[in-house]
Amino acid sequence: MNSLFIVIIAIVLFFLAYKFYAKKLEGLWQIDPKRPTPAFSKYDSVDYIPAKNWLVLFGHHFASIAGAGPIIGPVIAVMLWGWLPAYIWVIFGTIFIGGVHDFGALITSVREGGSSVADIAQHVISRRAKIIFSLFVWLALILVIAVFAYLCADTFVKEPKIVLPSLGLIPVAMLVGYLLYHLRVNSVLATIFGLVSLLGLIFLGNHIAINNNLTFWLFVLFIYCFFASVLPVNILLQPRDYLSSFLLFFGLGAGYLGLLLFPPKMNMPFYHSGMSSEGYLWPALFVTVACGAVSGFHALIASGTSSKQIANERQVRRIGYGGMVAEGLVAVLAIIATASLFRPGEDFSKALKTLTPIGIYGKGYGLITNRILGNHGAFIAITILNAFILTTLDTATRIARYLSEELFKIKNRYFSTLLIVILGAALALSGKWQKIWPAFGASNQLVAALALFVLSCWLLSKDKTIKFTLLPAFFMLVTAVAALVLQTIKYFVHKDIVLCMISGSLIILSVIMVYEIIRSLKEKKACIRV
Repeated sequence: MNSLFIVIIAIVLFFLAYKFYAKKLEGLWQIDPKRPTPAFSKYDSVDYIPAKNWLVLFGHHFASIAGAGPIIGPVIAVMLWGWLPAYIWVIFGTIFIGGVHDFGALITSVREGGSSVADIAQHVISRRAKIIFSLFVWLALILVIAVFAYLCADTFVKEPKIVLPSLGLIPVAMLVGYLLYHLRVNSVLATIFGLVSLLGLIFLGNHIAINNNLTFWLFVLFIYCFFASVLPVNILLQPRDYLSSFLLFFGLGAGYLGLLLFPPKMNMPFYHSGMSSEGYLWPALFVTVACGAVSGFHALIASGTSSKQIANERQVRRIGYGGMVAEGLVAVLAIIATASLFRPGEDFSKALKTLTPIGIYGKGYGLITNRILGNHGAFIAITILNAFILTTLDTATRIARYLSEELFKIKNRYFSTLLIVILGAALALSGKWQKIWPAFGASNQLVAALALFVLSCWLLSKDKTIKFTLLPAFFMLVTAVAALVLQTIKYFVHKDIVLCMISGSLIILSVIMVYEIIRSLKEKKACIRV
């Protein structure tokens, strides 16, 4: 099948969803451009700072939520089950679940003064719900920080040419932040300066390889995480993610330009089997694709950093729903890059292990962009992927710092960040994250389900319809719990006690949380009737 047809369908459906379905969500939450946002009402010059313009915040938000998930997840799903199931889930998951989840988390946090989803859970459900949700998310973030730091450091070791553009962007971003917020330089001029500097770093990096070992790069990355968390958001985190987003947009644009002008054939069969080495198509595929369709991590970004920087409620649809649609486009690109690379009869499971998802995406992207980027496509793809990883890494550290302050009543942001960095570094250096990571996919989707339930409770407390959030919440809950149950059985059979205990604990926590949610929903409905 010609990939052009696949691309056009995705673009049209995403456009219609953004224009009409997201508009319904604006009406449900009653967007009011005149209502002050927390960035102004709670301005503190560290976390609560209005973004210079909505594009700056969109860049930060999109770069942070994307991570490696919308690339690695769809690649694995295509290799195991076929491209059509992954494609369908990305399209409809993004429109009806992921977009609603991200939009809802952002605007609800804005309405609640920039509070996290976990904090909102206490207000609309119970204190016990907040503690369970917060602990669950806090542990997941430590794991994310450890894993992404390791992946980034490992990429530096294997591809030393990307070190200079990746790390060199940090001082450039700080200078751009200074130009924008302190010298009040025109946004366009400051952006042009940052992008020219970024291009220069990429050019130099392609000729200057900086070699060092894994431990050294981990040490450097965790130092970066510390400063990215404690410095005012407009000095480092926001401008770095903003500039990185242009690299991501360039990669996305080059990929889709290649698809539109020189569409490759979808060589791989559209469907392999309902069963793979990772389990049945449902629920395994749905938790494998993860960020490409919906991700609980997005709620943490939306209610953790983005809600504290948004300057006007009018921007919520662009940043919340629009950011998820952009991520869906990344996932579609990853699906086509993978499906056009392999032919019928090949051993896809073996190729997945041999080439790795990152290698597959790099080769597929290089094939798609060959006539546009020449033989630099694979290098650019890996550079972009590393930018995704770094932006998720720094934002995750900051959000983990917020949760630490809420959970453990820590008032000093330096101490709370140091705690996160030490725990993440210990896990990364020990290598034990590799044993725990398989449980993350299902747990991430469980966070999305619980976040949607929190949004439903909030809407019900405002006497609003909950059909847009409750149905997706139930679907994601059943899917995530089913995946965890199957994983627990698998780990028990293989006598993997650690993962068996982790998956079992997550199931128990989810049952307690759902009980609290159902009790809250019943109470709110009873109050509304009265």
